[in-house]
Amino acid sequence: MPEVTVTKTTRESLREKLQEDEKNHTVVGFSSKGSKKTLPKPAWLKAEPPRGENYNRLRDTVRSLKLATVCEEAKCPNIGECWGGKEGTATATIMIMGDTCTRGCSFCSVKTSRAPAPLDPHEPVNVAEAVAGWGLDYVVLTSVDRDELPDQGAGHFAETVRQMKKRTPKLLVECLTPDFRGNKELITMVATSGLDVFAHNMETVERLQRRVRDYRAGYRQTLGVLEHAKLAAEKYYGTATTPGEEGAPVRTRGLITKTSLMLGLGEKEEEIRAALRDLRTAGVDVVTFGQYLRPTQRHMSVQRYVTPPEFDQWREEAQALGFRYVASGPLVRSSYRAGELYLKGMLEGDNVAR
Repeated sequence: MPEVTVTKTTRESLREKLQEDEKNHTVVGFSSKGSKKTLPKPAWLKAEPPRGENYNRLRDTVRSLKLATVCEEAKCPNIGECWGGKEGTATATIMIMGDTCTRGCSFCSVKTSRAPAPLDPHEPVNVAEAVAGWGLDYVVLTSVDRDELPDQGAGHFAETVRQMKKRTPKLLVECLTPDFRGNKELITMVATSGLDVFAHNMETVERLQRRVRDYRAGYRQTLGVLEHAKLAAEKYYGTATTPGEEGAPVRTRGLITKTSLMLGLGEKEEEIRAALRDLRTAGVDVVTFGQYLRPTQRHMSVQRYVTPPEFDQWREEAQALGFRYVASGPLVRSSYRAGELYLKGMLEGDNVAR
């Protein structure tokens, strides 16, 4: 048989086809018989193009300061809504500690390495000064995992929060953190740094954890992280009936804990309900639901597209279980309209004002 050579033209055409599929969010999966199938992107998974004065100002500042935001890095469909602040509240999600993660989750497109570049010691101050100049009401800090560091980056995370609060005391800060491999001392370091919301994502139901997340993450570990963060903050700051530790600043409200679940990965309804019950038992206040979208053909496939009425159902069920805030919809992401969500709750009296 003669040797078959793939020409440059063929390779280029294949590359163009792959890029076009990713652009259109076409999802390729496999049926139970192993045959290839395509799940076209439904009409409800379309977002309005980003625009507006706030959006343009934030975009230009981010680029001029060479800061990394998840909003742009992950091509979030809600960037226009969050950066624009539909009700006058702008929100941005800043990624600190580099752009290379020590873990490899099958849903995530962030670069991975066992030995990422060293942390930038000036980053906490630089980020705080940039945020102060933006005039934001609410900012979300997130990061890659840094398992190779002695403190896994907890000290860097906490220092960034302290620097932001020092320059902008009224700024609301949410931290979407790694799990720190369940180390309570490191969780406490971040939970008592002055942040307003401690977030750590469950991502999926218990059965699918190993398939979806890196082997160092886990369902029970995530529950433990969220539960300990709240307990650590209560011990440090005190409660309405219990004094805090000596020297701790006075706070008039408790720490809010938050998590997120992706749907469309093959989870079953009862598994979602079990996860919600476990999260409430761990004291989690906020949960968000969103549709999993495959970032590239190299990542795990979408099993199905969850309809808007189903997302409404999960919102109602979560609220009935006692979650203080619930955001649920196909395009909802972990920090989706985070500022609006938090402030709306405060205005309705669900949280004690400052």
